[in-house]
Amino acid sequence: MELQQMRYVIAVAETNNFTRAAERCLVVQSALSHQIARLERELGAKLFERTSRRVRLTPAGEAFLPSARQCLDAAERAAAEVAAAVGEVRGRLAVGLIPTVAAVDVPGALRDFRRLYPQVRISLRVGASEELVEQVREGVLDVAFLGLPTTARPEGVAAHELARDRLVAVVAPDHPLAGEPSVSLQRLSCEDFVDLPAGTAGRIQSDQAFSAAGIGRNVAFEVTSADFIARLVGPGLGVAMLPSAYAPQLVGVVTIEVADAPARVEYAVWSPVSRTPAAAAFLAVIGITEHS
Repeated sequence: MELQQMRYVIAVAETNNFTRAAERCLVVQSALSHQIARLERELGAKLFERTSRRVRLTPAGEAFLPSARQCLDAAERAAAEVAAAVGEVRGRLAVGLIPTVAAVDVPGALRDFRRLYPQVRISLRVGASEELVEQVREGVLDVAFLGLPTTARPEGVAAHELARDRLVAVVAPDHPLAGEPSVSLQRLSCEDFVDLPAGTAGRIQSDQAFSAAGIGRNVAFEVTSADFIARLVGPGLGVAMLPSAYAPQLVGVVTIEVADAPARVEYAVWSPVSRTPAAAAFLAVIGITEHS
């Protein structure tokens, strides 16, 4: 069993197509198919069901895939550790972030990191805070930037507090509140809201604030992107509450201070047990060291 065979299996599983998998792996399709058939003979089981219309994993393939990924990750980690031992940083760096991260200039940090370590392959994922924490725990991500209510803290990961921020109201330019210097939660509760999905960290901080004040509100629209929240607020479909440090990036809306606004904490998180050389180097670029 060879690592290259595992790469081929993963490529076919992710593309559901032998031709696209071969293109991804920069190999002719016949060679890829031959190596997968050879692996299947060695394992004594078919990994894929092939028809004229589709390719999909068999139960044996489903069982094989997670271990194949772990083997490749271990091999890549071993190579990166050897490189680090002789003063080089290689391998991969997988970074996750929430759309509203503001405490760190992530593109700028990646630019600086890339200049220092050009041999590291970088991938970037955008998601919700709770998803990012889970992906760091699982080893899918090396470092993630997230925001949580002040009542919560990342669990099962190493965490460094980056900044604290308050939410501001976001309204359409022609909204009656647009000219006000500040507003209260009580006044906002009369409006329809555009917000993140229920249960997400970004939604919980607002829900907790209204609940603590004994106030109800109507969330008329739930969306997964903070940018799209502003795109719905702009035409007057509702109001929203977003972090004040993120708000200057928005266009076509007006922001208003909220007198009794909820707060959130931004964190950088990483694995406490398996920090790669690339992850350690990236954290150092943003000023987080072993003892931070």
